[in-house]
Amino acid sequence: MSQDWFAEIKRLIEEINSFQITDAAALEDFRLKYLGTKNQIKGYFAQIAKVPNEQKKEYGQLVNEAKTIAELKFENHTHFKQSEKKTAQKISDYSLPPIEKANGTRHPISIVLDRIVSIFTKIGFEVVEDLEIEDEWHNFTALNTPADHPARDMQDTYYLRDFSDLLLRTHTSSVQSRFMTKNQPPIRILAPGKVYRNETISARSHCQFHQVEGLYIDKHISMADLKQTLLFFAKEMFGPDVKIRLRPSYFPFTEPSAEMDIYWGLKDETDHRITKGTGWLEILGCGMVDPAVLDNCGIDSKTYSGFAFGMGIERQAMLLYKIPDIRYYFENDIRFLKQF
Repeated sequence: MSQDWFAEIKRLIEEINSFQITDAAALEDFRLKYLGTKNQIKGYFAQIAKVPNEQKKEYGQLVNEAKTIAELKFENHTHFKQSEKKTAQKISDYSLPPIEKANGTRHPISIVLDRIVSIFTKIGFEVVEDLEIEDEWHNFTALNTPADHPARDMQDTYYLRDFSDLLLRTHTSSVQSRFMTKNQPPIRILAPGKVYRNETISARSHCQFHQVEGLYIDKHISMADLKQTLLFFAKEMFGPDVKIRLRPSYFPFTEPSAEMDIYWGLKDETDHRITKGTGWLEILGCGMVDPAVLDNCGIDSKTYSGFAFGMGIERQAMLLYKIPDIRYYFENDIRFLKQF
């Protein structure tokens, strides 16, 4: 052992620190040289008996420092060894069958929404999207909703905390009001998107769901145009033999207003249940745009007229696929989703 043992161990520590570990092979060389059964550090431990008593403590601390540095460096580079093991396991047996990756599927809401959009774009409707966090004017006031209408209450609408005028939109009609304030007729748009209402979650209703609403404004638009548009949609969606009917209803933003039913039939017990024994099933609301709505949005109601309609996507999907519970859409259960 060199008389200048202090400088010798210092050089060893510098050597350990400067050792380049770039792959698994270099890591193994490092282990054998500094941590293996015949490593370089071990010899210095054996020489401690020859060190003068007054220097033994300092000597031992320095040798232990060299060992600790080597161990930490090895631990910090063990990912090379793990990577090598994974690679070896990955290619160890080429005769094994490949691992099949399951293909994803479209969500039923997306399938039905794309189908509805495809139908209406065939007759000139343009898809428009906008804000989900909305203000009261675009969500209610512009659409002729009275200030004391129950829909404005906290029982039906989610208002943002600390922002009394901001809310989660309750319908995609707010997209229509925004579009009308920025564009003049002719307007023919389709507004799909997610909406929110403070409703009790059950098999038939949810606090979040999807809507698609249509708006057509031009000169000389009549109720007959609305009926023919909806008849075209029903035949494309449910088949050429489908029957529809329009029933008088009320919506603040349309006058006259109606709800459209399709004849679903009474073939089995499920049909009796979902149609309440009538065979008819409501699928959307519609009507002629109230002149007050046009005026609110800066469109001359004496020159232009139009119609609007809206439907829930979940309801359409429940009909097409005979899904009994709306909550299935939001649970991400793979057993349900892989059916589509």
